[in-house]
Formats: sequence, structure tokens, C-alpha cells
Amino acid sequence: MTRTRIKICGITRIEDVLACAIYGVDAIGLVFYPPSARHLDLSSAQSIVAELPPFISVVGLFMNPEANQVYEVIDNVRIDILQFHGNERVDFCEMFDKPYFKAVPMSSAPEIDFRQLAREYPSSMAFLLDSHAKGRAGGTGRVFDWLKIPDNVGKPLILAGGLTPDNVRSGIEKSRPYAVDCSSGVESSPGIKDHRKIREFVENVTHVA
Repeated sequence: MTRTRIKICGITRIEDVLACAIYGVDAIGLVFYPPSARHLDLSSAQSIVAELPPFISVVGLFMNPEANQVYEVIDNVRIDILQFHGNERVDFCEMFDKPYFKAVPMSSAPEIDFRQLAREYPSSMAFLLDSHAKGRAGGTGRVFDWLKIPDNVGKPLILAGGLTPDNVRSGIEKSRPYAVDCSSGVESSPGIKDHRKIREFVENVTHVA
């Protein structure tokens, strides 16, 4: 079992990305989905990434975008990994020459054949398991049933959906994911991160046996 990696998603402010760096977060997520309260324009994303220290990955989150929208972002913002939350097919995910994650809507888990999913998205670096329903955006703050997580998917798994400093240890102990992803669970309001909660979240992930 390697160290559980940590991603904080929905970053909208420079002071929040600096807090992530101070407390040892591995990756940050920038949302490029206009209906989201955490959506960023290009200028704001550029300003945030410009302040990011080395060795922290930048993940760009999209949901059912047009190809030109993704190209516009990656041409103007330093994005290391793409994260697709919608109905994007594998050929679309691969067309940008960037590593990518595919989000899995765990509220639809009875409908999901994970082995088939791994065959459909062989190039996905990992599957991100979130609590949203199929066709819906994430960031709901709700937890799904961790017992639905299958064994031997054949891909690293990123646990998301309703994680907080209080429940992340339990989530890791029950599912043993490669990484955890938190957004609303470390916020004081949508898009505004609480630095104390970020510190507590990281501490609780780090101290899981």
C-alpha cells in the first residue's frame, strides 16, 4: 500500500492554492464547466497556476465539452491531466494528447460494469468514483456507498464525493483508493476553501494506518 495521494478540487483563489502547497496536497483541480459555482475563466486559471510551486499537478475538469473548449484551455493554461465527468467517449478523451481520468457516477453503480468500463477506457490513468448520478455534475457533497466499490478494476481508483476531514479516514480504510479528491468538504462556501479544513484533511489522510 503506497501513500494515498490527495487532490483538492474546485480551486478558485490564489490563497487557496498556496494553502494546498503548504499542507502537502499532490494535485489541484480547476473546473471548466460553466454551470458550476467553481467555474474558472481563463484569466483566473492562469493567475492561479502562475503561483503554483513545483511538483503539484494541475487537473482540468470538464463535463461534455466541445473539443474547441478543451483546446482553448490547454493552449492557455498549464494543465497536466484532464478529468472528464460526462459522456465523453474514449476517442474524445484521447484526442488532446494529455493524460486523463474518467469519472464514474457511483449513484448509478448498479448500472455500471467496471470491467467493461476498463475495456472501454484502456487509456484512462484512473477512474474517479464520485457520488453524482449519470449525466449530472459532481460537487454535490454527498457520500455514496463505499461498499459498492469493486475489487480488481484494473485501474487506480480515486475516491471522491462528500469527503470531509471527519470521514476521509473511514473512506480510505474501507476502499483503499490510490487517491482521494475533495472539494466542498474543505470549503466555507462554494469555491472558497477553508485552510484549517485543508490542513485537517491532509493530516487525516496521512495518518491512516
